[in-house]
Amino acid sequence: MKKTLMPLLTAVLSIGLLAGCGANNNATGSGAANSPAQSTPTETAAKDTSKQIDVLKVSFVPSKDPDQIITTTEPLKELLKKELATQGYKVGSVNIDVGTTYEAVGEALSAGTTDIGLIPGGTYALYDDGADVILTATRKALSNDSDSPKDWNDHKPTKALDDQQASYYRSLFIAGPSAKGQELAAKVNSGQALSWDDLNSARWAVMSTSSSAGYIYPTLWLQQNYGKGLTNLAQVTQSDSYGSSFARLAAGQVDVVVAFADARRDNEEKWMSEFGGKASIWDQTNVIGVTQPIYNDTISVSKKSPIMTDDLKAALQKAFIAIAGTEEGKKVIAIYSHEGYKVAKSSDYDGERKAQELIRSMK
Repeated sequence: MKKTLMPLLTAVLSIGLLAGCGANNNATGSGAANSPAQSTPTETAAKDTSKQIDVLKVSFVPSKDPDQIITTTEPLKELLKKELATQGYKVGSVNIDVGTTYEAVGEALSAGTTDIGLIPGGTYALYDDGADVILTATRKALSNDSDSPKDWNDHKPTKALDDQQASYYRSLFIAGPSAKGQELAAKVNSGQALSWDDLNSARWAVMSTSSSAGYIYPTLWLQQNYGKGLTNLAQVTQSDSYGSSFARLAAGQVDVVVAFADARRDNEEKWMSEFGGKASIWDQTNVIGVTQPIYNDTISVSKKSPIMTDDLKAALQKAFIAIAGTEEGKKVIAIYSHEGYKVAKSSDYDGERKAQELIRSMK
C-alpha cells in the first residue's frame, strides 16, 4: 500500500510545483511595470499574415530599351526581398515589367494591376488620383546647367559631377546631323534666335504626352517662346523610347529630338555602334533649346493595390534608400541615371500639375 501511495504522492506534488511555477511566471509577467500584453496565437498569426506578400509587382517606364531595363534590373528582385525582410516582410517573388508607354504604367498604378511604378513626375501628376509618390530620385549634377543652348554646345561633352547631387534636371532640344539639324544648330551657335518657321520646318521626335522631358516641358518652352506647342508642329513622330529617338536622329530620319539633359551620355556608345552615327554624338549633335528645371523621377505606389498599406509604403521607402546605398543597387538604379532617393511628398510635384493644366488648356 505504501509502495503504491508513494509514487502517487510524488506525482501530485510534482504537478502542484509545476502549476505553482506557472502561476508565478504568469503573475510576474502581468505584474511587471509597462510590460507589453501577451499576443494570442490568433493575433500572432494575423500579424505574420499581414506582412506576407506573395507577389510584389514593379513597373518601369520605357525611357530606355525595354530589354536593357529588364536585364539591368533583374538583381532588384532579390535586393527588394532582402531589404523588406529586415522590416519583417516576407515576399514570395518580385515581378518586374516595362510598360509599353508611360501612360500604360500610370494606368496600371491607377488600376492596382501593379504595386510600384518608377515614373517621371509628369506621369505621376497625371495619374495621382490612383498613385501616391513615396520617393524622389537624386542624380549626379551635370557640368552644364545653363539656360543658353549655345553654352551647352560651347562646353561639350556634358559630364557628370561626382561630388554634386541634383534633385532636378532639364530637357534639351537636340538637333542632329541632317542638313536641317545642322542649319538650326549653326543659327543658334552664331547667336541668332530661331523663328517658329525654323522649328516648324524640321522633323521632330518626341515622347508620349505624360513624359516630362520628352513632351510636357518642351511644350511649355514652345508656349513661352512662341505661343505654340508640340501639337502645332507640322512633322512630329512619337517614339517609344529615347533610344528610338536617337536612332532616328542618327539616321537622319528626324532633325530634332527632345530628351532629358544626360540622354546623349546614355546613348554615346550606341550612337556609332548601333544607330549608324558617322562621328561621336557630341560632334554630330547640338542643343537648340533648354527648358526650365524639371523635378526628378518618382517611385510611386498604387492606391488601388490590395497589398499597399502605410506600413508597406514606409518599408519601401527604407528599402529603396538602402538599396541605393549598395554597390549592386547603384548598378540597378543607374539605368535611369538615379544616384539615390529621398522621401517625397505630393506637393513637390505641384509644378508638374501646373504644367499639365497648361497643356490641357492648349488642346
